[in-house]
Amino acid sequence: MHIGESIRAAKKPFFSLEFFPPADEANLPGFFNTVEQLQVLAPLFASVTYGAGGGKQRNTLAVTAELARRGLNTMAHLTCVGADPEKISAFLAELRASGVDNVLALRGDPPVGEDWDWSKGHFHHASDLVAFARRQQPDMGIGVAAYPAPHPESTSIAQDRLHTAEKMRSGADFAVTQLFFDSREYLDLLEHLRGRGIHTPIIPAILPIQSFDSLRRVLSLCGANIPGKLYLDLEKANEKGGAEAVREVGLEFAVRQIQFLLENGAPGVHLYTLNKADMCLRLAEESGLLRA
Repeated sequence: MHIGESIRAAKKPFFSLEFFPPADEANLPGFFNTVEQLQVLAPLFASVTYGAGGGKQRNTLAVTAELARRGLNTMAHLTCVGADPEKISAFLAELRASGVDNVLALRGDPPVGEDWDWSKGHFHHASDLVAFARRQQPDMGIGVAAYPAPHPESTSIAQDRLHTAEKMRSGADFAVTQLFFDSREYLDLLEHLRGRGIHTPIIPAILPIQSFDSLRRVLSLCGANIPGKLYLDLEKANEKGGAEAVREVGLEFAVRQIQFLLENGAPGVHLYTLNKADMCLRLAEESGLLRA
């Protein structure tokens, strides 16, 4: 089912879920058990990530196809890294043959340790991938990433907003945000795009903070900003109770963030599950969406 159409047809706020394919096939039974536990959330769709450099493309295809067989509306991640038209065309065709009708088109991150030159590839930007996928599969659902805080490589917020608008105009049906902690940035992103006549649905994505170390890693990778009070609360929790106390503060903040976003017009919430059921079920219950 076309995710963009599902979003527009949704009559109440929804959850969508993001999973990553287990690197070891021995972990697949546990992974699918987690998926089964989370089906109580009636997710509007589930997305499956894609390794840098295409290293996990086959895992992505296999896991996404299996989720589709289990009745989930699925979306595979697709990146520009190491991609050429022939490979992308074949991958899209395989997805459709497996019952997967949606992709998330991303520029992606270069392989770790490589001196990467984006200008040498066929696809330089996510917008190139969107336009190509739209030509290859005109009736496929295509999503893109949106950044409430600017992408780390953007020179300004304005430039980043322009890039997001370009991806939308290239043929995207919806967007899922990068994680963020300051919800005002999400509202500013919406206001900017609406001001340019773009009314494509933008789903905010939430990643509850798991530890102080993971927070530092996340901030260094994605360029997200963090409100000063939240950082101080997490720092205090870390000093007193370590990772468990930080996790509790992070979950409580994520619940408040979800409630704020829904109250301010977000159509639903995309959860970075980390392949963990308990965390997601608690967020759903405490935010009130499990009972909605």
